[in-house]
Amino acid sequence: MKLTDLNRDGGIGANSLFIQLGDLNILLDCGLHPKRVGRVATPDFKALRGVALDLIIITHCHLDHIGSLPVIMREHPNTPVIMTSSSRMLIERMLHNSANVMLRQKEEDKIPDYPLFTHDEIDRCGRRLTGLPFGHAKHFRGAKDEVEIMFHPAGHVVGAAAVEIRHKHRHILFTGDVLFENQRTLQGAKFPAGHFDTIVMETTRGATERPPGKERVNEVARLITSINDTIQRGGSFLIPVFALGRMQELFAILHDARKFGRLVECPIFTGGLGVDLADYFDEICRKTKHVQFSRSILKDLKVKPTPRKITPGEDLQQNAIYIVSSGMMVERTPSYAFASGLIGNASNTIGFVGYCDPDTPGGHLLATKPGEDFLFEAVHVKSKLKAHVERFEMSGHADREELAEFAVQTTARVVVLTHGEPAARAWFAQKLGAEMANTRVLDPVPLQTYQV
Repeated sequence: MKLTDLNRDGGIGANSLFIQLGDLNILLDCGLHPKRVGRVATPDFKALRGVALDLIIITHCHLDHIGSLPVIMREHPNTPVIMTSSSRMLIERMLHNSANVMLRQKEEDKIPDYPLFTHDEIDRCGRRLTGLPFGHAKHFRGAKDEVEIMFHPAGHVVGAAAVEIRHKHRHILFTGDVLFENQRTLQGAKFPAGHFDTIVMETTRGATERPPGKERVNEVARLITSINDTIQRGGSFLIPVFALGRMQELFAILHDARKFGRLVECPIFTGGLGVDLADYFDEICRKTKHVQFSRSILKDLKVKPTPRKITPGEDLQQNAIYIVSSGMMVERTPSYAFASGLIGNASNTIGFVGYCDPDTPGGHLLATKPGEDFLFEAVHVKSKLKAHVERFEMSGHADREELAEFAVQTTARVVVLTHGEPAARAWFAQKLGAEMANTRVLDPVPLQTYQV
């Protein structure tokens, strides 16, 4: 197998792998970098020039994995695209939202490249997208070679899959983004046990050691306690979330807590794409049983829409819970605007419940000490940090020890490290190098082709 990482900067960004198996050319994911704009936010497609792509595989519907899909489909108009049945139900809605965001960015930030694709283009792509159930083997043929592909549940988010590929005598597994623990809305990953020749593995949390006592069940309980404390002292609690997966998970957590009398009575505000996706989750639950979620949860919680206009730097003083995107508090998102008004009041709390890139506003806020100035540059607001800022270990990615244990038991000949910052990959390289003496551990340099 030949492998090329098309993510220009490595790390976590515009995730995309070009795989060559015999005469078959396969693209795995085609993301958009969340911290870049314009064409440089896409993968570097130069390696695909003059190449006839036989297949595109999507592991899940987060935009760092699908955000450039219509671009590559435009350049390869005959290539089929496969994903899980649940992802097929979500993907067009996610891409339409991305097109809306790019149109807004084009107007506000004068980005000439945007939008990278149009709503009409997304609609035309639809007929080429195929959803496959988990555990269903599908064969794809090239001129000479054939591969068998099967999806396995990867946890992480609804529809997320590990991709098992068999080619001749070779047995390969791409983990995609993976979480082994159960969530309230979704069961954890279920990977096939035993030997693989090659594993291509995410490394997101490689630099993060989970402290004792920070197990997910304990962190959920700590979150509810923190919310109660904040509301009871007259403050508001902001939870920045990813619209796909994490928002619905938070709804389910709050619903359970309130049902059993563990959550104080207070207003809950939310809005945007995540609320719309709750309907999709409800449908996926009814059609595939892959997710445990009902739209009635929002009704039971009496969830209210967020105000249409948020004045930067203004504390709405609603003594409420706000569950809004983005999860990393990226500029010009609702969580960014709300935070600009909340951080100056010691009664308030901002609680992060997922991965937060250190270079995003959310990452910067987590690194800010109480009493220090914090600048919301995009909205021209500076305020001293007086609010409580908490991180809850509820990541959608597996702990590094769990992933390492899985890799070791496969006795793979090669382990390829992907989807992680340099420190995270370095931990896995050292760990697996020590425990898998006969295994080649490869941390690929972007845009270089490797014989694996």
